[in-house]
Order: sequence, then structure tokens, then C-alpha cells
Amino acid sequence: MPILNTPITHRTSLTDLITYSQAEIQNLLVGEEFMVKDLFLGYEWNRIDKGNRTRLGASFFAFAQGAGAAQILPLGKTPQNQQRYRKI
Repeated sequence: MPILNTPITHRTSLTDLITYSQAEIQNLLVGEEFMVKDLFLGYEWNRIDKGNRTRLGASFFAFAQGAGAAQILPLGKTPQNQQRYRKI
């Protein structure tokens, strides 16, 4: 069942993007490493405005350090400045 009732577009709210990305964690296996963009299909990620992608990344990192700390572990950044995570 889809988490959002509508497709992800450039108009999808940041709140909906955050909700979607947090819910997608359940589809990962323990030990899998990922970046936030991996939680979206490629064409969906490309539809998100760059500003919202940046804000989504910051919000997801805050989630990983707070309420999501029991589920995911921040691993550090890639040379492209993208945060990596591991599901725990």
C-alpha cells in the first residue's frame, strides 16, 4: 500500500516527503546502507526540487539523531557531501 495517496511531484510537500522517507525504512534489511535518495525511485527523486532535497536531507538527519536513532545510524558523508546511513 502506498504511503502517499498521490505520486511524488515537484509540488509534494516537505512534510509528505519526510513522512514517506521515514516510512520507507521498514523496507530495508538490517545492515543495509543507504542514502535518503535511495528511499525514492530515481524518477521520483528527480522530481523533487533541489531546495526540498536539501531540506529533506537535513530533516532526515535530525530524525536519525532523534526519534529514528533506534532504527538507523548515520555513517558520515560521501565525497559528494551526501549523508550515508545504516539500518540497525
